[in-house]
Amino acid sequence: MAIIVLGRKITKDDIKKAREEYPNYIKITVDLLQKIVLIGGEYHADSEKILIDAYGSKQKDVWGGGYNVNTNKFEVNALVNLRPSTNDSMDILSPEIRNDFLGLVEQKLSDLKSLL
Repeated sequence: MAIIVLGRKITKDDIKKAREEYPNYIKITVDLLQKIVLIGGEYHADSEKILIDAYGSKQKDVWGGGYNVNTNKFEVNALVNLRPSTNDSMDILSPEIRNDFLGLVEQKLSDLKSLL
């Protein structure tokens, strides 16, 4: 189970490792406040734990989604997005948070398609 913290440009090796669990899907977990992006792993919760333990992230700032290799689209669906009273869906419901999530992952993963 490889989880990669993106602090630089994504590489072909990063993508290979991120696809170990799910060959056609890359899990993406981010801290929107600190602008940290993690890819890969079996569960978004594993990346969430890394963000909280290693980076001091607050759960309210951590959101999940993914990249569907078959459709070449980013998605905003993850179990870590379920928040009683603020986000009662696995999808990111807030347009602002959804746009922030997509903007950050599109920026950090801008070379993704060319490296697949």
